[in-house]
Amino acid sequence: MRKTIGLTGDGAAAEAMRQIDPDVVAAYPITPQTEIVERFAEFVAEGSVRTELVAVESEHSAMSACCGSSAAGARTITCTSSQGLALMHEVLYIAAGNRHPIVLINVNRTLSAPINIHNDQSDSLGSRDCGWIQLYCEGAQEVYDTVIQAVRIAEDPAVLLPVMVCLDGFVVSHNVEPINVLDDQEVKDFVGEFRPAYSLLDTENPVCLGNLTLPEYFFEHKYSQAYALEQSKGVIESVDQEFGAKFGRSYGIVEGYRLEDAEIAIVTLGSMVGTARAVTDELRSQGVKAGVLKIRCYRPFPIDEVVAALKNIKAAAVMEKALSPGAPGPAVFSDVLGALYHKGVHVNLISYVAGLGGRDVPARSIRRVYEHLEKIASSGRVDRILNYLDLRGWQ
Repeated sequence: MRKTIGLTGDGAAAEAMRQIDPDVVAAYPITPQTEIVERFAEFVAEGSVRTELVAVESEHSAMSACCGSSAAGARTITCTSSQGLALMHEVLYIAAGNRHPIVLINVNRTLSAPINIHNDQSDSLGSRDCGWIQLYCEGAQEVYDTVIQAVRIAEDPAVLLPVMVCLDGFVVSHNVEPINVLDDQEVKDFVGEFRPAYSLLDTENPVCLGNLTLPEYFFEHKYSQAYALEQSKGVIESVDQEFGAKFGRSYGIVEGYRLEDAEIAIVTLGSMVGTARAVTDELRSQGVKAGVLKIRCYRPFPIDEVVAALKNIKAAAVMEKALSPGAPGPAVFSDVLGALYHKGVHVNLISYVAGLGGRDVPARSIRRVYEHLEKIASSGRVDRILNYLDLRGWQ
């Protein structure tokens, strides 16, 4: 029976995992992801799932164990944050390159140094080129729904790639929200039975996995991986649409808010979307034509959808919780700028780095970003491309 209960973002992820009942979960606890592992360990202890929970000594071992279990034909899920994802970095490439359909729930937390346990998106955005699908969640309900969808996406025969489901640490992971939880059987029917493309345990059909590949073939292997990632966008959309048709909730690749006649817009991902929407409504009541573009699917990057949403905008700001030191702009800004340039669309685009290390991004700060965009839209000139929101003592 469907029900509405109060869950944190971490709790919502753990509940989705319980209902999926994966074959293997290999994970190492790290703040602010720990609640997921703890809650799921309780499910294992009480017999709510049949999952083999592998308690490892590090995140590098966790992802290595996941690669092994996936190669053996097991449905596999893990979770981590921050330094844990960084420690996994070597094996992230192996998971993608060997086409293991692993689901990783990443609770976004900044990277040291200095040590900080709070939220930004430096960890997952720093892993953007590992070959994983990346989906960013705005709130706990979306976390619950996306974890369920991610299993179907990863295991689709046309994809067979790992999926990273990202949620903002503490802001989403530790805040309680009312979550509409599906019936256990509905979830099991939706994800279906895992039918691996191969299994190292299938001795009747032996395969060679992870073998040495010399220059004559390596390029083609990597292209096939990149091609699968590009083509996965259609599967992400179709799975989301099927989920929406069955359960009444869908999220799309991107989601525009009040963009139909907008002149200025903020492009962002994760929990900042909700605050940006609230400020947009306030500005609209004052006659300002503001809008918001939420990027849910960051990898593969939705070029056509982003360009279609922004093509009539006079000025836009990409707000993200990450730095790319030494680059012209951070990761999401660079991708949005590249997409617009590729399609020959001119938008006065600026970057705002915000919320590093968990610094709050309140409505008044987002309002200042819109005020900056109004000036750019009015003058037609960009005064400063890279901006730092609420930075003290430097500007």
